[in-house]
Amino acid sequence: MKQLSITLFAAIICTLTAIADDSTEASWQYVDAQQLRIINKGWDNTLRDYTRIPAYLRDSVRPDLWERSQCSSGIAVRFATDSKRIGVKYELLWNTHLIHMADTGLKGTDLYTFEGDSVWRHVNTNRPYITDKNDPECKTVESTYVSNLDGKIHEYMIYLPLYDGVNRLWVKIDSGAVITSGRPDLINPDIKIVAYGTSILQGGCASRTGMAATNIISRELNCEVVNIGISGEGKMDACMARAMAQIADADMYLLDPVPNCTEMMCDTLTYDFVNILRKARPEVPIVMLEGPIYPYARYDSHFGNYLPRKNQAFRRNYERLKAECRDNLYYITSDGLDGVEDDGTVDGIHLTDLGFRHYADKVEPILREILDNSRK
Repeated sequence: MKQLSITLFAAIICTLTAIADDSTEASWQYVDAQQLRIINKGWDNTLRDYTRIPAYLRDSVRPDLWERSQCSSGIAVRFATDSKRIGVKYELLWNTHLIHMADTGLKGTDLYTFEGDSVWRHVNTNRPYITDKNDPECKTVESTYVSNLDGKIHEYMIYLPLYDGVNRLWVKIDSGAVITSGRPDLINPDIKIVAYGTSILQGGCASRTGMAATNIISRELNCEVVNIGISGEGKMDACMARAMAQIADADMYLLDPVPNCTEMMCDTLTYDFVNILRKARPEVPIVMLEGPIYPYARYDSHFGNYLPRKNQAFRRNYERLKAECRDNLYYITSDGLDGVEDDGTVDGIHLTDLGFRHYADKVEPILREILDNSRK
């Protein structure tokens, strides 16, 4: 009888444990982000939901350009919910790793919330642990950003990985919680900046995804910013300009290709690249941004001479274009782009969060003024 009682007690404990596990699992609902609002995409006809250039370009661009365009940099999910907990689950394209960039920025995600009536605040970042480390094919990440919320409707945004791709993504909320695509005026879909450039623009090497310059600018200008920063491949390919010109709702083009270009490329490719955009979309402002003068160029005599020459070639083409047509063409110098202390890079080139803050502080006021003037 005593043994039977012990057995029954153990069975009851197991049953309660199973119920508790089932209850915990059932307390989450997984909402496919495609049912919500996806922002900062330039084209709908991409190969996957969270890639950044049209599928038809696959046979027209270099393999490296195509592969790196599959990163989800800049793309975000907007939603509102009254859930007391918020989490995320997503499938990475590669589960890659870089020696000079934190995994939280490379393949993690950031949760932001809109606080009061004026500012987006960072809530938390997920550490991108793979759910099944014993399965080399598993690329699924799942985690919880925050618990014990007040149960009221709040506005949120999740930024996707900067240097990896995403096949699918789900927002995790409490079972029974309400979720919508959020207030349409946050981030304003009627204003869209298309930003083209290099690994720096893509977000290398932000410690977390919300700190990429295009994401900072998007929050502070309350507009969508399409990130077409392609690591190592911002080389002013004509096919890229033609594709960018097809983004019908573009309100501005920000061009930052100099870091990936040689002096000769800056001299020979700039005019035609910009002119493709200008002729196709004469009403849309184009902003040309000089390349940064890297900190080590202060001491390396070769780069101390070469980097300014690239900018000079870039500027000569701007002046030629400006002389032909004064309207809607702007130029931003690299002065102050890296801040006053030269502490804004990871490796002398790619930016830290401080570097991205400097970048945004330099560029954002100029973009704001141009947008305001173009809408008068």
